[in-house]
Amino acid sequence: MSTVQESGKVDHPVHYNKGRYEVIDVIDDWGLGFNTGNVIKYIARAPHKENIVEDYEKAIWYLEREIAKVKREREEVD
Repeated sequence: MSTVQESGKVDHPVHYNKGRYEVIDVIDDWGLGFNTGNVIKYIARAPHKENIVEDYEKAIWYLEREIAKVKREREEVD
């Protein structure tokens, strides 16, 4: 396999390129942080991958982390 083909598996796998927008570009454009960006990433890509439930569970895990972070930050302010 050529380096270009191998690079495509890393940079642009099939499940990354559904529709007009690549998820990473939306995350960057919207200025989402790490946790929220991962939530969007896993939800957007899940239907195009083999184990949908696993990706939805990953999205929930990152969402719960973000909720806990926001709650901690609000407590620090109060």
